[in-house]
Amino acid sequence: MLEIVIPAYEPDEKLLILIDSLKNTLRNTTDFDILIINDGSSSEYDTIFTAASKKGCRILSHRINQGKGAALKTGFSYLLNSGFKGAIVCADCDGQHRPSDILKVSAALKNDSRLLVLGCRDFIGKIPLKSIIGNKLTSLLYTMISGQNLKDTQTGLRAFSSELLPWLLQINGNRYEYEMNQLLEAKDSNIVLQCIPIETIYENRNEGTHFHPVKDSFRIYLPIFKYLFSSLLAGSIDFILLFLFMKLTNNLLFSVVISRMISSVINFLCNKQLVFNKSKVSTGESFVKYYLLAGFMLLCNYYLIRFFTFGISLPLTFSKIVTEVLLFLLSYKIQKNYIFKKNKL
Repeated sequence: MLEIVIPAYEPDEKLLILIDSLKNTLRNTTDFDILIINDGSSSEYDTIFTAASKKGCRILSHRINQGKGAALKTGFSYLLNSGFKGAIVCADCDGQHRPSDILKVSAALKNDSRLLVLGCRDFIGKIPLKSIIGNKLTSLLYTMISGQNLKDTQTGLRAFSSELLPWLLQINGNRYEYEMNQLLEAKDSNIVLQCIPIETIYENRNEGTHFHPVKDSFRIYLPIFKYLFSSLLAGSIDFILLFLFMKLTNNLLFSVVISRMISSVINFLCNKQLVFNKSKVSTGESFVKYYLLAGFMLLCNYYLIRFFTFGISLPLTFSKIVTEVLLFLLSYKIQKNYIFKKNKL
């Protein structure tokens, strides 16, 4: 059994065309149903949803717009509570996904309950520049954080077993960042990601999309921004306390050690509660791991600066900047995957 979940906010006729195409393409190959979530569309779009209902689709509705992630979760909750068992494919309502590609990602599951299949676009042809830049940047950032190379992290075409529904429902995010959070949480939860090539479709330069490049990109990158804020906050506190204790004690060693201890505790608490949101992770165990990492990072900082400065004769300022950027990404990855790691399902 295949369930196709389609979140829809103020859709046009493309949604009805997709429904007809799915029925024509899939009716002779698999048993399927279509579940559409009306994410708070205005009343002028009621005719679209009424027509979809008459075509045999089930419609769930939000009273107000809550975001794509919230719409998907509404669909997932409905399927979980109804006891659905089988394959689930999430697709967009704007005509970007061909029925043949929906069938392709579904077939790739092969009854693997720990697999999340992504329909990955190759971005060949006449693609809006903002879409190319956004996808490339997000994919690069994801690779740096996770260590896994995915060429299309923003695809809305995804297939998975109904056994993953509880996992999907506990992932944070109600808007476009929800789909990125799925990918970021996958490794910790022993979920395997697999890319299946699909056709790249952008009709009318993707003018029908409700994706806001600035606002929604900020939500997608928010975990990195929060980590950066935590690091800058701790660095600022360390800087201020260093001069304060120097003025009070005139003892450099004492001032450096105490200011670093205080700022590092603040950084640890911010990362645990704000950045990685792991309030249920053991504080004692993660605290020990955090300071072991801090010692390791200190050694790496020294040897990298030494290598860049004396080994390949780079200016000290440039060596410091390069080192901090490299260690920033490495530290984020280690803290996410090991120190504040969520227990596997």
